[in-house]
Amino acid sequence: MLKIIDSHSHCIPLEVAQKTAFFKVGWSDADKQLAAMDEQGIARSLLLYPTSDAHIQMGGWKNLAEAYNAGIAKIVKQHSDRFIGAGILAIDNEKNLSESLKQFSDYGFPVISLASSYEGKYLDEGIFFAVYEYAAAKKIPIHIHPQIMNPIGEDRVRDPLLSPVLEYVFDVSMCIGKLMMSGTFLKFPSVKFIFAHYGGVLPLVKERFDNTYLMLRKREFVKDLGKVPSEYLKNIYFDTSGSKSLASLLCALEVTDASHILWGSDHPANQNTKASIDAILASQISSSDKEKILSQNILSLLSRS
Repeated sequence: MLKIIDSHSHCIPLEVAQKTAFFKVGWSDADKQLAAMDEQGIARSLLLYPTSDAHIQMGGWKNLAEAYNAGIAKIVKQHSDRFIGAGILAIDNEKNLSESLKQFSDYGFPVISLASSYEGKYLDEGIFFAVYEYAAAKKIPIHIHPQIMNPIGEDRVRDPLLSPVLEYVFDVSMCIGKLMMSGTFLKFPSVKFIFAHYGGVLPLVKERFDNTYLMLRKREFVKDLGKVPSEYLKNIYFDTSGSKSLASLLCALEVTDASHILWGSDHPANQNTKASIDAILASQISSSDKEKILSQNILSLLSRS
């Protein structure tokens, strides 16, 4: 029987969820999630922070990180054979971040959960380098989830449908672009970055990225990246975030190979987990590649630490 590992799910500790505007209802039920996993044949699920306004309600990122990590550690301890914990960090200043990394290490989380940006600052900022150095030393992957608090474009358009559909995923794409343009990917080549939602729109604009870069390089309008943008995209990881689209999978496979795609349900935001699994199973890729996407890739990343 095919083993399925969910690389993108959420179960927010209740004490944190109650301090948010959106996640109070239906996002803290571990038993319900376990039942859904059993129904769909999911062996284990990685629990990621979905980003929220909890840090505002809880007096800052330090308090949030301490409460969230303690809560996730408790859930994982209760169901160690089913849940994998991804911890978060206090990223508001270097002192808090340094202390947070020490606490993170004590918990032994195998994954770091970051947002695509923080108050308009993307992950190419220098403060995040300590996170990448830690991840490289510990050989643990970093998962990048869309920022839902002031994502790119929300200063011009704030809409209950357009913001989550467009702006959240655009923020992920811009994050990847900023990491590439700043040279951060080259500076930390051993760090394994996983980006949610197939990296946003990047699979759709791969050719435009390369063509525009080559055009601008001829006139020296853009710095030399050392290689075309699509070459960077081959080396990062994407999760499917509950996508049920075969076309999206095939588009991603034009950017990278099956070894760099991870199946994720985006539970409980996505209520049709079966369809997202079936999309992988129904694709024309090999059985070996299906197994990579549905379980082996995330297990390989986790086994590095």
